[in-house]
Amino acid sequence: MFHALLLAAAVFRGDPALTGVTTNALPPQLALRWTFKTGDAIKSSPVICGDRVFIGSDDGKVYALSLKTGALAWSFVTSNAVEAAPLVLDGTVYVGSTDDNLYALNAATGALKWKYATDAKIPGAANYFRTGKAARILVGSHDNKLHCLDAATGKPVWTFDTSNYINGAPAVGDNKIVFGGCDGLLHVLDFAGKELAAIEAGAYVPGSAAIRDGQAFAGHYGSEVICADLTRTNVLWQYKGRDAFFSSPAVTDKLVVIGGRDKRLHCLDRATGKLLWAFQTRDEVDCSPVVSGDKVIFGSGDGRLYLLSLADGKQLWSYDIGKPITGSPAIAGGLVVIGAEDGVVYAFGAKRSP
Repeated sequence: MFHALLLAAAVFRGDPALTGVTTNALPPQLALRWTFKTGDAIKSSPVICGDRVFIGSDDGKVYALSLKTGALAWSFVTSNAVEAAPLVLDGTVYVGSTDDNLYALNAATGALKWKYATDAKIPGAANYFRTGKAARILVGSHDNKLHCLDAATGKPVWTFDTSNYINGAPAVGDNKIVFGGCDGLLHVLDFAGKELAAIEAGAYVPGSAAIRDGQAFAGHYGSEVICADLTRTNVLWQYKGRDAFFSSPAVTDKLVVIGGRDKRLHCLDRATGKLLWAFQTRDEVDCSPVVSGDKVIFGSGDGRLYLLSLADGKQLWSYDIGKPITGSPAIAGGLVVIGAEDGVVYAFGAKRSP
């Protein structure tokens, strides 16, 4: 039953490069399949590994649920809100808490394997890379550091100091680590923790960057989305929006899709940064969109989950949850799973025939 958990990995935004693109298909219309109530608001993004959903809640718990039914498999209690998305790797769940600790839990049972203390809260997801047979866990903290840990033991391998908070998850791609923070820089590191470049973003980077084909993409507090060349370490283009970008971008071979605090989802040409279309919601879009084939799905502070055509931004479907959605959706097994600030985890699937 747990073989999939032991062999698979599940990462925030779908892959270590944090591209926000999935090969799992979505139907044009969805229906609610199940819900699970936690004890407080949910800002964490779910990840799906095998037949389970893993998600944190502001009630201080990490939950493992059945993907098919939403039934509780286990929960683990931390000392404060869990806003970060979990990482599942080699049968272990790695998740940060605002109690300043990163926890490593047995994915099958929820038993604690180890915990690692930072000097401040951990609001962003952990990520990983492999070196030889060893896996390394990466996590940022409000202690202004990126921490690299041995996955098996939780022992520190290295830390990288910045001058301000790190809110998002570090992206891993092209044998590089890329992350932004409140110091206004995109840091590019090698796997030994050596800084290869520090690219001026232009303002605080509240979310996570995405890596694709030697380029990094990120939104920032100065109302811009940027594309940076990781080899030449320069900014290739900047897109100016109307308000800050707290969302993390989804990046396809041709498009960049990102939510803005101007209440819109923006779709940009990846080569030039030119706006192709924008979809208007009724509140801020801090949720990070997920692209599935010819569709994109995301939530808004207006309490709605939206499914749009990727080609033109036309709405295909929406569902009114009624409370803000800030976490990113996860898609697997024909289901979309997302949490909301009403403290409920929702799963949607294809409409069944009457």
